[in-house]
Amino acid sequence: MSQRSDLRPHRIAVLSVHTSPLAQPGTGDAGGMNVYVLQTAIELARRGTEVEIFTRATSSNDEPVVEAAPGVLVRHVVAGPFEGLDKHDLPTQLCPFAAEVLRTEAWHQPGHYDLIHSNYWLSGQVGWLARDRWRVPMVHTAHTLAAVKNAHLAEGDTPEPAAREIGEKQIVAESDRLVANTAEEARELVQLYGADPDRIDVVLPGADLTRYRPGDRTAARIELGLPLDERIVAFVGRIQPLKAPDVLVRAAARVLAEEPDRPLRVLIVGGPSGTGLERPDALIDLAADLGIADRVTFLPPQPPHRLVQVYRAADLVAVPSYNESFGLVAIEAQASGTPVLAADVGGLGTAVQDGISGLLVPGHRTDEWAAALRSLLDTPARLREMGSAAVDHAANFSWAHTADGLLDSYSAALAGLRDTRIRRSTVVTDSNQARSRALWRRRMGAVRR
Repeated sequence: MSQRSDLRPHRIAVLSVHTSPLAQPGTGDAGGMNVYVLQTAIELARRGTEVEIFTRATSSNDEPVVEAAPGVLVRHVVAGPFEGLDKHDLPTQLCPFAAEVLRTEAWHQPGHYDLIHSNYWLSGQVGWLARDRWRVPMVHTAHTLAAVKNAHLAEGDTPEPAAREIGEKQIVAESDRLVANTAEEARELVQLYGADPDRIDVVLPGADLTRYRPGDRTAARIELGLPLDERIVAFVGRIQPLKAPDVLVRAAARVLAEEPDRPLRVLIVGGPSGTGLERPDALIDLAADLGIADRVTFLPPQPPHRLVQVYRAADLVAVPSYNESFGLVAIEAQASGTPVLAADVGGLGTAVQDGISGLLVPGHRTDEWAAALRSLLDTPARLREMGSAAVDHAANFSWAHTADGLLDSYSAALAGLRDTRIRRSTVVTDSNQARSRALWRRRMGAVRR
């Protein structure tokens, strides 16, 4: 364990089993968590904490070790076939993944890692084993919780398996510290998983505020090949029932059914994921069935330098998810100067200032979303005011702030481990002394006899 006086770790092992921080968000299992893991690692490294990220290799072309940034290594662990596995299959590969993590540490001197930070429940299962082997604390971030997702399922979506919820409860009980993205998530950990409130740290995620900032809307639309004379409402994310892009498409269809000549366009940016893979063209078919196929533009997931242009090109960004532990897209959009229309679920109540930087819709009913769209699109002055307020609101969220919060959580975990060791050492010492005194008395008694 680190002996530095501030109890901040010198080197940590970050676990991200099911998805690589180097993967393109917006398709497969890649999303906000990928961005979180990479960006916080970069910020931690800037503060002097080296980060080694362990993730499962998904291609034979993956280099075993990649330097993602100064002080940040990504280790691709071979566990199971490179392709053909989704995260529901991965519990079968936790043993080989854990074995490789332990072997990597074994090549170094004891104490190579000061702390483990696991992300998502699969990583927590591996981290739990490594923590006991290395005798270091484990900090865990759930990102999403099965009990919460199952309580807010989209119609027809598949619930998370019981095995996951059981695994999450085990990790909650075993982690030295739990990092919640919002106060709402902290309450869920306590109420649904029996977490100890004193072991939970609320650390808000952030956004790259140097990249996501306001820019020229016309130039952005020209670059993306979008019309200049329409109101554009954008959805950015994985195309699956949980993220609910169909809610936006249905609402837009309702608005256009009443006003066919309204210059409105829906922009969908992302790829099929999760249960959305069962019908990858479902959203395209829905737009056609509703008669607005010519008003919906689909783009594949975009790299960051193009994604900021998506946000700038839009008049409004919609986040209609059934559950979000935070809502990174909402912050990125607001930082780019675009207000957000979001479902009032999970962390979105923190990510969006209702009535100031955007609007929160209390549900997913088509009529409610259609009314919200009209109320914003029909008031350009209000949209402009919200866009300015959105930038100010997003300024409160940065990866630098997130890294500072994580370091505080790490310090608390390290201090807790130190105190535990001191208590154990005291108990052992006192016990040894008591045994020695008892032995001395027995021996003296024998001498006297």
